[in-house]
Amino acid sequence: MQHLTIRALSAAAVAGALSAPLLWAAGPALASQGGGSAVTKSGSCSERGVFTLKAKHDDAAIEVEYEVDTNRSGQTFNVRLTDNGTVILSRTVTTTAPSGSFTVSKRTANRAGSDVIRARAVSGANVCGGSVTL
Repeated sequence: MQHLTIRALSAAAVAGALSAPLLWAAGPALASQGGGSAVTKSGSCSERGVFTLKAKHDDAAIEVEYEVDTNRSGQTFNVRLTDNGTVILSRTVTTTAPSGSFTVSKRTANRAGSDVIRARAVSGANVCGGSVTL
């Protein structure tokens, strides 16, 4: 009987040792998730490129991330983010090497009710944009 107990404890120790690196590696990814789940919208721009808009609840705020990728460095875009019609970011951004993309991030207050986050980037006739609702 004692022989089975030692064997069971040895098996448990080996299993724990093998799974520890997996849990350690997953720790940062799980910690970075903070707040609620992200809502994502991706799509094509009117002429060239793709965009991704992500928003998620984070404490009493909303964290917004907007990326445009055209595979061309040096393009200038006028970028605007709104939350329920209120402008939360308005700036000019230039795509950078090596990917020919840009990313803007903004934290904004969590307004009452549903939040409709809209993103729009314009470079000449090329328009990229979409919306998500939290």
